[in-house]
Amino acid sequence: MVAYLSPNMSLLINAVKKASACLDRDFNEIEQLQSSIKGYKEFVKGTYGKVTKALQTELGKIHPDYPIVAEASKLPSKGACYLVNPLDGLVNFAHGMPHFAISVALYENNKITGAVVYNPALDSLYFAEKGKGAFKEGYRNHERLRVSARKELSDALIGTLVAYDKSSDEYDHLQKKIIAACDNVRVSGSCALDLAYVASGKLDAHISLKNNLADYAAGLLLVKEAGGYVYDINQKDIRSENIDLVIHSGNLIVTNAELGAKVCGLFK
Repeated sequence: MVAYLSPNMSLLINAVKKASACLDRDFNEIEQLQSSIKGYKEFVKGTYGKVTKALQTELGKIHPDYPIVAEASKLPSKGACYLVNPLDGLVNFAHGMPHFAISVALYENNKITGAVVYNPALDSLYFAEKGKGAFKEGYRNHERLRVSARKELSDALIGTLVAYDKSSDEYDHLQKKIIAACDNVRVSGSCALDLAYVASGKLDAHISLKNNLADYAAGLLLVKEAGGYVYDINQKDIRSENIDLVIHSGNLIVTNAELGAKVCGLFK
């Protein structure tokens, strides 16, 4: 067993892969249902329920006493839990786009200690343990993840995501700020995969507002273990990170060391 893959992480990876079987199977059928609005909506709802139940079963085999949580407001004051989004990028899945993921993080003693982000459509799995680095699973060897080394906003590729309800004002404000400094903006529809891409250097930064903790918890650890930095978008003092603030606000900036001050400066 390689040093960076502990027995607990092996169990967590296997649990996520087993739970993903129904998601992968249903994705292969979703394109046939696009012509029936009612049909595909009910189908997606059923898929979400099946994945949720499968995760509860598989994760329960590892730690039966750990609850499954999605929102920061429901974090336990002590002990441990799983932070789970069964289908991050649900709209992508519903439209037959292979950009979605299961996101699972282990939260222990007020810290995220383990993370798995898995896109079964592309068989791409990212994982990290606190203090042991972040990796992308490979057939023979796992790839060590590193954030990018780009220094200029004009060269950066930035992912964004805003969970707005009726008004798009905040979304428009966010996009205008970024586009003024950098033309290269992507809205992928999956916070978990965006953070995995920052960790692997494919994106140089990710900026998002109002997401649930389960959407980005695993990704935060991936980025940190890949050498990246995490800030709250409204954080006034960026000389040091405030991960607790990010966890409870859902408003985050993740990037590399060189771009951190420049990206944060867009919103001051």
